[in-house]
Amino acid sequence: MPAAPSQPSESYPSLPNSFRHAVRGGETLIGCWASLASPIVTELLGVIGFDWMLLDAEHAPNDVLTLIPQLMALKDSRSAPVVRPPANDSVIIKRLLDSGFSNFLVPFVDNADDAARAVAATRYPPLGIRGVSVAHRGNRYATVPDYFEIANDNVCVIVQIESRKAVDSIDEILAVDGVDAVFVGPSDLAAAYGHLGNAAHPDVQQAIAHVFQRAQAAGKPSGILAPVQADAERYLAMGCRVVAVCADLGLLKNAAQTVHTHFIQKPAGQA
Repeated sequence: MPAAPSQPSESYPSLPNSFRHAVRGGETLIGCWASLASPIVTELLGVIGFDWMLLDAEHAPNDVLTLIPQLMALKDSRSAPVVRPPANDSVIIKRLLDSGFSNFLVPFVDNADDAARAVAATRYPPLGIRGVSVAHRGNRYATVPDYFEIANDNVCVIVQIESRKAVDSIDEILAVDGVDAVFVGPSDLAAAYGHLGNAAHPDVQQAIAHVFQRAQAAGKPSGILAPVQADAERYLAMGCRVVAVCADLGLLKNAAQTVHTHFIQKPAGQA
């Protein structure tokens, strides 16, 4: 586990980007998925002390105005905020960068061109196409010395592997400069292989193992969402390093169901 940062981990920014350094260093990083769009829930999970927190704007009702309060909620936490934008879109990514994010999980990257586009969206010219605003939340409203000189080297880009095309193109994706890690989306990958809702199918598991193996061969880490403990432990044993082991929605649902079962849905014969 990486040591707790000496400064707040919130990325607007605490430079250098310690999360990117840990990812590129191959450290094991245990994370939690946040989909409830609640700064209170995000703050609570940040207190627990996960290595990273995924703030989801693809499959959750988040936008810039709900994400910024969650960044604020993680300001004093050791959990590094990672955002998943709704799409691999340079305008959306630009707004998230300016809002204070420096760690990205970019969805549905199918090939090297998609990966290069994701990286370019996070870099100022001449290395990329990020638009320039002189004063924004990401550079503490123009108070970070030399921000434009150091920003490019302090953005972490993780790309999500969610399709057959992506699995087939994994070596080319891994070879893209600026891609720090690849991250498997098991549910979409299961659907792509014709096994919707069954990520445990051997075809899907074989594809996941292939991504992990190719990432290891390329010297880059891999990640996955695995809220079932046995799955997470198996993927960690396979060499996966950036693993989300729970989600706020699942934690709340499971706890509520346990209480409901105990007090309301008691087994037959019990008082």
